Amino acid sequence: MFGRDFFVERYRRLGWEFREVTLRQAIRVNSMNVRGFDVVGHLRDLGVELEKVPFLQNGYWVIRSDFSVGATVEYLLGYYSVQEAAAQIPATLFTDLKDKIVLDACAAPGGKTVQLADLMNNTGVIVALDVNKRRLEALMNQLERCRVRNTVVYRLDARQASKLGLKFDRILLDVPCSGNFATDKDWFRRRTFRDVERNAKLQKQILAEAAKVLKDDGEMVYATCSLEPEENELNIDWAVKTLGLETVEIDCYGWEAPTEVFGKRLDESVRRCRRIWPGKTQGFFVCKLKKRR
Repeated sequence: MFGRDFFVERYRRLGWEFREVTLRQAIRVNSMNVRGFDVVGHLRDLGVELEKVPFLQNGYWVIRSDFSVGATVEYLLGYYSVQEAAAQIPATLFTDLKDKIVLDACAAPGGKTVQLADLMNNTGVIVALDVNKRRLEALMNQLERCRVRNTVVYRLDARQASKLGLKFDRILLDVPCSGNFATDKDWFRRRTFRDVERNAKLQKQILAEAAKVLKDDGEMVYATCSLEPEENELNIDWAVKTLGLETVEIDCYGWEAPTEVFGKRLDESVRRCRRIWPGKTQGFFVCKLKKRR
């Protein structure tokens, strides 16, 4: 029988005691669009109380606002994006993005795509994929609002990325996942372990395809907002053992990933991944990979 107790006990066995969390909204300044304009100071003048996120360069928590921060002139001009704090981490883990050919394999609704373009200062090329037409519309609206000029959008399943006939310097895999209770108050009622297994299988297929199109000296970042090890550590263990990939040390907010999960011993390199338990942010998992030499 699945449900709250089933999942909470799993979290305890992974080293985290369950507690309810209340997330704070976060924004990220698009530095490519605000040269010479203090968007943070301007928002504060409008009465928005902001707190710098200590582990992000351009991220701020919204402590208080009397209006929606997604309905300001500055937001519509692309000066900033509304983006959860943990979700701002993956794109920052690449060592260098300027002038690179980048694949955003599961791009919609576009928050991380815009962030990639910002980090690239609109140089190079981003190929952004998603399979859902409605989500692609949201992605294209984000790109237009934020004046992104270096991105090509395709309606294509990430499991078919090799059809593009391209090799990529950098690949972001923000893969479809089961999510977690911190962002969905009905999560425990709606989710079962079968959902986790189904998502883990899909994620492996996307990982395998991404490995095919990654350049020999390229970098790949894998991320989910799931807390379930089947979608996180176990997938990376499989990728290391099956796809000729290896993990890379990263320096970001989070806890070292466990290398023993429910009695199964994983490759020691999985410890380089980061598991983010809900609290300051939503639950998250992130890992950086490269081809084994």
